[in-house]
Amino acid sequence: MAKVYYDKDADLGLLKDKTIAIVGFGNQGAAQSQNLKESGLKVIIAEVEGTPNWKLAQEAGFEVMGAEEAAKRGDIIQILIPDEIQGKVYKEAVKKHLKKGKALMFSHGFNIHFKAIKPPKDVDVIMVAPKGPGFMVRQTYVDGAGVPALIAVYQDATGQAKNIALAYAKGIGGTRAGVFETTFKEEVETDLFGEQTVLCGGCTALVKAGFETLVEAGYQPEMAYFECCHELKLIVDLIYKQGLLGMRKAVSNTAEYGDLTVGPKIINDKVKKQMKKALTRIQSGAFAREWLKENKEGCVNFNALRDKDKNHQIEKVGGELRGMMHWLRK
Repeated sequence: MAKVYYDKDADLGLLKDKTIAIVGFGNQGAAQSQNLKESGLKVIIAEVEGTPNWKLAQEAGFEVMGAEEAAKRGDIIQILIPDEIQGKVYKEAVKKHLKKGKALMFSHGFNIHFKAIKPPKDVDVIMVAPKGPGFMVRQTYVDGAGVPALIAVYQDATGQAKNIALAYAKGIGGTRAGVFETTFKEEVETDLFGEQTVLCGGCTALVKAGFETLVEAGYQPEMAYFECCHELKLIVDLIYKQGLLGMRKAVSNTAEYGDLTVGPKIINDKVKKQMKKALTRIQSGAFAREWLKENKEGCVNFNALRDKDKNHQIEKVGGELRGMMHWLRK
């Protein structure tokens, strides 16, 4: 069982005299920076001048500047921009200002683990990764709670890297809920695997396959949408709150029997073999190389795949049905 760290295990005092530069005022950047500020820490924001996020950061009361100036002034530089542009911003704006004793921080280890970013040896390289979206990181903090977080140390140049990570986690509210120690390798590989095979890739493919099976059998697409997509939220919410057993207790005996007898026939050993192939592709760096190459070449394949799914029947039917659900717009 992994050790869990809480408020008593972290010392915010380690960050009191430091300037934390948050690169990117997006989903996580906005949440983390506001929580840090309200924890009494000095935070500056790096954004692209003239963009909506630049304006939002100013409206939130932060001093906003370009990435190079923020990297120059920051003692801790937290990079919270998309994976595919981190390497470019690092090389152009951050690298030259990484002086001895500074800390380079991430909330996802993609660029460090796959070596798209190679930091100097005399800086700490750490990760603090909240296990929830930015709005939840912010809201739970405001409510006096927090979301669980992961910490990892890739490089400990100062001898204080882990303690700095714990202090930062406390500053954003993570230690209120519990902080788990991991490695950059473990966080990245499990995160990508979960996204590709279960949470995003596996889930959306399963939903579309179920929808298509019913429609091809002659059922109304609206019925197929309700059964294979709309009601998924009910099941996921139950699992989220109560786990698999709790969900099964909440549904009918008929549904549970179908779950236990048919589910393993759908997600069978052949599927697990494909999952293992996906994991191997992640572990080898093949997926990372493909994704970075895709971006360098203008995302032609990525955009084509997006367009193809945009025109799937489930999107047309789902859009019409969701338009009737006024509560979704609240």
